[in-house]
Amino acid sequence: MAQQTINIGTTANDGTGDPLRTAFDKVNDNFTELYTDDAGDVGSITGGTGITASASTGDVTLSITNDGVDHDKLEARYTAQAAISTLTGTVSFDCSTASSFKLSGDLTGAYTIDLSNYKKGQVITIYPLKAQSITLDAQGSSTNTFNKIGGDYDNTVSSILQIECVDDSSTDPVFFYSIATFASDSTP
Repeated sequence: MAQQTINIGTTANDGTGDPLRTAFDKVNDNFTELYTDDAGDVGSITGGTGITASASTGDVTLSITNDGVDHDKLEARYTAQAAISTLTGTVSFDCSTASSFKLSGDLTGAYTIDLSNYKKGQVITIYPLKAQSITLDAQGSSTNTFNKIGGDYDNTVSSILQIECVDDSSTDPVFFYSIATFASDSTP
């Protein structure tokens, strides 16, 4: 059966549209067709590029094909860079908005990096850090565990901080981090 379209008339209440009973009869027929004829019919489902659909026992499963998700399809938390202009005090780093945070200059006072909205598996990069002490914090309501895996912070030169969230618990999140100095150099 082809889709039945309800005639709504030319203008509101002009009497040229379908009567109420006829309109709802068409609605019921359309739904009946969807629920009976297409149940498990994967051919009627399109998932878009990189998505495949399959059906078994009336359920439809959508799967991402190999290499079906590219950089442009990832959300900002994995692809974007945010500019940070506050260089002293406690500063919020909203990890849902970016994966990389670039500071506008050298730190001007003691600095607390306060992470929020992070997800397990997300790597957060913060640079350049220089000139002041740094403290790491997160939005855990009980404890925030930061495990250092490499490097020492030398506040006399530009440093890069990389933090990986390994547990995004709302009470006790866990992170691993490393810090290293860097300098611009195009030779390996």
